[in-house]
Amino acid sequence: MIIGLASPRVASTLDEGLDKIKRLLSEASAQGAEIVCFPEAYLPGLRGQDFEVLPFDQTQQDRVLQVVSQWARMYAVATILGTERLTGAGRQIAAYVIDAQGQILGYQTKNQIDPSEDQFYVPGNTRRLFEINGVKFGVAICHEGWRYPETVRWAAIRSAKIVFHPQHTGNEREGIRLAQWGAADGPYYEKAMMMRSRENTIYFASVNYALRFQESATSLIAPSGECLAYLPYGQEGVLVQAINIEEATGLLATRYAPERYREFRLE
Repeated sequence: MIIGLASPRVASTLDEGLDKIKRLLSEASAQGAEIVCFPEAYLPGLRGQDFEVLPFDQTQQDRVLQVVSQWARMYAVATILGTERLTGAGRQIAAYVIDAQGQILGYQTKNQIDPSEDQFYVPGNTRRLFEINGVKFGVAICHEGWRYPETVRWAAIRSAKIVFHPQHTGNEREGIRLAQWGAADGPYYEKAMMMRSRENTIYFASVNYALRFQESATSLIAPSGECLAYLPYGQEGVLVQAINIEEATGLLATRYAPERYREFRLE
């Protein structure tokens, strides 16, 4: 399978954000990508960060999903769109999965939200697998993949070959500037990517915004834990790579034995 990981810069308007999505879908499709993943809550933007979040109500949510679905069909590329899902209980962070015919297959909500996000979002409570062109995959959103590795294993033990990880780490106005992927003195995020793949023997595809001060790169990690490719920090673009599905055996995930975790009690 050929996958695309799209890293747009923060959008100042909804139309600008949609234009960026269209351009990156077009570029990925031209390179043969079968599926493209965008960052966490890209439209309207992740709340609580150092940039303005765009107005986003039900009408705007419906418009975004309709337009992006049309482009998925036009460019014949499946799309994982990071956005918000508006519910009666409040806003959820979600990733909608759209197939290459423009049909919405469903969505994965962010169920383990960061403590700083409690004031903006409510968590979801279900997980699901998706399938495109015969390849099963899961989605773990940002904090879930960093701090709750079981969200990735959930998909791996159900035969997912890859877990996509829409995320936001870094800042727009100030912060550190990384120069080396996985540096020992850098933030832990890229090291966590390696572990999510290695501990499950699957691919892990982490997709960040093209922030001015990124704390992790948009990266594709092999089942061995090796970083296969990444986008330069702060650079807007789409990373298109072929993956060998046969290498994603899920071996270590399938050896997980929950029955061995019973609490010990003296007889």
